[in-house]
Amino acid sequence: MSFGTLYMIPTTLGKTPSNNSLPEHTLQIIRTLDTLAVENIQSAVKFLRWVGDTVPEYKIDFYPLNKKTPEHEIFSFLKPLKAGRNMGVLSEAGAPGIADPGAKLVKMAHKNGIKVVPLIGPSSVLLAMMASGFNGQSFSFHGYLPIDAKQRKQVIIQLEGESRRHDRSQIFMEAPYRNNEIVKTILENCSPETRLCIATDITLESEFIVSKEVGEWQKGNVPDLHKRPSIFILYAK
Repeated sequence: MSFGTLYMIPTTLGKTPSNNSLPEHTLQIIRTLDTLAVENIQSAVKFLRWVGDTVPEYKIDFYPLNKKTPEHEIFSFLKPLKAGRNMGVLSEAGAPGIADPGAKLVKMAHKNGIKVVPLIGPSSVLLAMMASGFNGQSFSFHGYLPIDAKQRKQVIIQLEGESRRHDRSQIFMEAPYRNNEIVKTILENCSPETRLCIATDITLESEFIVSKEVGEWQKGNVPDLHKRPSIFILYAK
């Protein structure tokens, strides 16, 4: 028996009444899967109900995969794939494997000769970069910055310096309930000429994507970002 395929399944970036980000091909594959590795079963079920016409949830084998899942347990997820069943990896939002624990399973799949197929859908990182107007030829994604205020300040200053020296866009994110804190840190420590893109609620009706110099942001008009999924991009040149 040949191995199954591991599908990397993007999910919507928030609650949307209609589908504006997932192509029909992606939806068709989701509807065939009865084996899923997910960060949270409850939110995965909600997403499947939004997709509609999927395999009934009571017939789906869910494999919880989060940052605390031990590697030996993740390795056991390969068993259905080796038995010929296809499996999907679902992120909580956006593209799996990017700032997401799904990468661990993908690494094991490659090591065991299992085919991995990424499906088309939204990535907040790339969508923010596309809309920023910053250098798209050279950019780095740094995920979450340190929680400690002093360390966070040091990293932001470091990223600004690297952006200036290497002409590189610096992309990062924060837990939504700390968004306002990170913006405050940026505005207090970066040069007024450094450009900052704030990309919030991407693809949603409340979407806000604006790029301007730190000096302009310091004058006001920074929206309240509390508990709103956001991507931040610094570009100093």
